[in-house]
Amino acid sequence: MPTLRRGRPVPRTRMATDRAEAALVEQYTALVRLAYLTLPAALSRHRRVLMAHAAAQRALPGARPVRVPGPRTEAAPARTEDALRVRVLRAALAGAHRPTGWPAVLPPPRALMPRLPLVWGLRLFPRAGGAEEIALGQALAGASAPARAAFVLRRVDGFPAGRTAALLGAAGVTDPEAVVREAAALDAGAGAPAEALLRSQEFDACSVQTRPTDLIRRGRRKRAAWAVGALAVITAVVLTAPGGGHDERPEVRAGAARASALDAGRLSRAAADEWADTSRVDFTVWPARGGRADDEALLARALDTWAAPADTVAVTTTPGTPADAPPRTPRLLFAGNVDGRAVVLLTDGDRLARYGEPADGGRATLALARVDDADVTTAAAVVLSREDGAARYLTAPWISEANRRDLLRPDTPAKPLHVSRDGVTDAVPVTGAGGCSRRPVLQLRSSARIVEHHAFLVADLGGLSPVHLTYTPLPGHGTPPPRQPREATSGTALLAWARTACGLGPWRGGAVRAVNAWDFAEQELPERGGHAVWSCARASTWRGPGDVALLLRTPASTAAAPARVVARARDTAACSRFGQHVVASARWTSPKGHAYVVAAGSRAVTRISVSGAVEATRPGRTLAVRAPERGAVRVTARLDNGDRLPQVGS
Repeated sequence: MPTLRRGRPVPRTRMATDRAEAALVEQYTALVRLAYLTLPAALSRHRRVLMAHAAAQRALPGARPVRVPGPRTEAAPARTEDALRVRVLRAALAGAHRPTGWPAVLPPPRALMPRLPLVWGLRLFPRAGGAEEIALGQALAGASAPARAAFVLRRVDGFPAGRTAALLGAAGVTDPEAVVREAAALDAGAGAPAEALLRSQEFDACSVQTRPTDLIRRGRRKRAAWAVGALAVITAVVLTAPGGGHDERPEVRAGAARASALDAGRLSRAAADEWADTSRVDFTVWPARGGRADDEALLARALDTWAAPADTVAVTTTPGTPADAPPRTPRLLFAGNVDGRAVVLLTDGDRLARYGEPADGGRATLALARVDDADVTTAAAVVLSREDGAARYLTAPWISEANRRDLLRPDTPAKPLHVSRDGVTDAVPVTGAGGCSRRPVLQLRSSARIVEHHAFLVADLGGLSPVHLTYTPLPGHGTPPPRQPREATSGTALLAWARTACGLGPWRGGAVRAVNAWDFAEQELPERGGHAVWSCARASTWRGPGDVALLLRTPASTAAAPARVVARARDTAACSRFGQHVVASARWTSPKGHAYVVAAGSRAVTRISVSGAVEATRPGRTLAVRAPERGAVRVTARLDNGDRLPQVGS
């Protein structure tokens, strides 16, 4: 069998050049897609589109021949297409490369070099896809650039692992086999629809929309350029005068640096529409809003308090959130008056800081919370004020519609929620620490400029940012592939959450970023006990670990009757993509008064056993056996690969 490791140069004859031009025209869209997805997601979509087209357009044979992997017997057109792919991969990987010591806040060096095509006065970006495309884009952003390239070559082009590794090696990747393995892990998490999603408009850099650049910012830049020119002239005059120059004493320089870091005039501010032209949709693209965004005295007090809060300031932090000063110049998100208090909202990229001071001169407050790796849903809103059983939220600039609903009333339609021009909502009732008479949530909709037909739920659990609620439906029959969490806005999801919502109480104030309700099994209870559903509610925190609650939903008289919590576990991977197998059990009494042990497992469970006060084994995913009312029991399961699975929690 011919080896694919050794390459051979593609001849640079006139016929070869013509063949390459024809192949480039034919494969142009695929080559641009390969480059677009290989380039880092941290770049704006506009910059990635232009760099992807530049990589494809510069792929024609040049002065240096390209060694193409493959057997010598391979047809010339196939070798030509592979040569184009190798050149595109080299350009895209070079565009993603950051030299050692290169500032993280700057794009890679290649991204700063002007190349054709150039566009002035317009921003280009692919058309928005759906929630699945956003999830896939986030998964790709977390992988390395070579792994993204391998993923596209495997999924879109359909290349085998060997050919993919050979192309990557020819493009300069040092360990292509390891990269292919990384792409395989990414492929396993992406699921079957990945190929169709990669071909969708979300990742098609050849079918783009256009928007004007920030016209107001453009005018400011012109005026700033004139001001900088005038300042340069004045500085030159001062430096050439006798006695001119700088004070080089270290203490002077250090004092100037500290003053610069706390200077309200140096706060970072995003452009008004930056959120619509980036692959990173989070708090870093929120524009500065609010009626006091230019109040430098207020902003200075907020910065000083974050850097070194006085003893009179009430400081609160969510679990796992450091309370130290910002390591870099913060970004201003909001400054204005809300419910009789001045509120300033800042972010350093990893944390949110909300500073508040009452109008009557009372005690100032500072609240800090982690928000690293936030996304379109977990960065959709922030609590500006919470008092008298109600809260006001600042919604993200990409939120086009806001509603409120009660999780305990799944059949009641959501009600419109008024939002001001600055993104501040009217007061919304919140759930208290005790009782479960209501569970108000926000139902938000994203702008079609970033994702189409995307509505989602967030719940206030006492933190700075509301918690994203999702739902994973029951598996199909047989042994289907794992289902992914989806937005909890369908009728089935709302019915499931109506019986799960009262279980959110223990997670209040716990730095939770998202809660997923996963219906992992269903069971017909014995003695005509009715249809039951087993569910796992997982609260994922900003710190990383997650807590789970296993619930059993038996027939109830009302749609919002709380499900029975049968087990809990803390700091576990269970019920996540790293813990996709689960088995749970519970004591249950039939309508005739007989005591049973019932148990159920997820899709890969093939057998369940119970030991202790009762001994029994049943094939399949469910078990129901008569048992004494007292006595300890232990339930285990077997998976389809033969592994043993203990039950979750206690």
